[in-house]
Amino acid sequence: MNLLPDERFSITAPLRHPAFRALAAGRALMYFGNGVATVALAFAVLDVTGSLIHLGLVVGTRSLANVALLLFGGVLADRFPRDLILRGGCALAALSQGTLAASVLLGFASLPVMIALSLVNGAAAAANLPAAAALTPQTVPSSLLRPANALVRIGVHIGMFVGMSAAAGLAGVLGSGWALAVNALVFALAALSFLLLRLPPGAGRAAGRTDVLRDLRDGWGEVASRPWVWIVVLQFMVINATWSGTVAVLGPAVADASFGRATWGLVVATNSIGMLLGGVLAARWQPRRALCFGVALAALDAVPMAVLGTGTGIPFLLASMFVAGVAMEQFGVAWEVAMQQNIPPDRLSRVYSYDGLGSFIAMPLGEVAVGPIAAVAGPGSTLVGMAVLTVLATGGALASSSVRQLKRL
Repeated sequence: MNLLPDERFSITAPLRHPAFRALAAGRALMYFGNGVATVALAFAVLDVTGSLIHLGLVVGTRSLANVALLLFGGVLADRFPRDLILRGGCALAALSQGTLAASVLLGFASLPVMIALSLVNGAAAAANLPAAAALTPQTVPSSLLRPANALVRIGVHIGMFVGMSAAAGLAGVLGSGWALAVNALVFALAALSFLLLRLPPGAGRAAGRTDVLRDLRDGWGEVASRPWVWIVVLQFMVINATWSGTVAVLGPAVADASFGRATWGLVVATNSIGMLLGGVLAARWQPRRALCFGVALAALDAVPMAVLGTGTGIPFLLASMFVAGVAMEQFGVAWEVAMQQNIPPDRLSRVYSYDGLGSFIAMPLGEVAVGPIAAVAGPGSTLVGMAVLTVLATGGALASSSVRQLKRL
């Protein structure tokens, strides 16, 4: 790889590097699979059990496994070749989703089977997340980090958009089982794509071997010494809990009771389109205080929750999901660049694992608890309450000077 620090670039410049192309393709395929799973798993559980509470248990179990193993995944990704970890994680995801598809299609699906396979899929995601997130700086020069992160995220959101749209169509026409079968195939293709990823030996890996607890303490030290990291992580503990409760649980339930599954797939895909266009914008321009700008825009996630909760109408829901997607991508690219420019490469996966743990730790609680809460308070009131929490969490993060003053290099 010939990485020139003064390379002149356009938005597509990172694609000149073969390692980056393999990484971007593999991650896009991974998220195509995740997009299919987001829609297909929810409808599969509803088809098999017909229970909103069971749906929350299944999707919450996957998130719980992800949270429980994320820190270990970060240690592995700083110790061993990250490309190898991605191949194994995608192969495991293909196996779990293929078995789940077979259980639905052959009629032996049950709540225990779905929970067990969700645990396996969550474990695969825990290995993939910190390895994939830390790989971008190993595939492009530092001058290309902003467009490279934007392009990776654009590919991710294209994958999510196509995956959600395909899953909605398959679930509506052929059934959720066939959608899950496609999910397994795409994860297998992602594993094959990562076979093309070639990195310099030892790139981005810790120089010495210590015990796991020491590795975890070193990673935590990097987080604790930077207030802007843990403050934003706390903000997204709230935002991810409310968003996942909306998209994974209450949204499908409201859709089944009113405007239909296909329309819900379009609504969620519209959010991905917003993220796609937001990524193009972020690749071309971001302010010097990009992190503060992105953190503030995260409050717009509250708007589609409020619209869905108040039943304002499908046009308003589509528009608000689109705007929230554009806004969230400004945060996403700013966050990736801030992490990659300020965290040592040999500890980056561990910091990403703490980021993932802190951001996602509330997701199982949100996904499992939102069903019973909605059963008592009603889906509408629950969604409006989650919108209020999103705005309050954003205001708290913006109160920190370390968030407001951090500048990109």
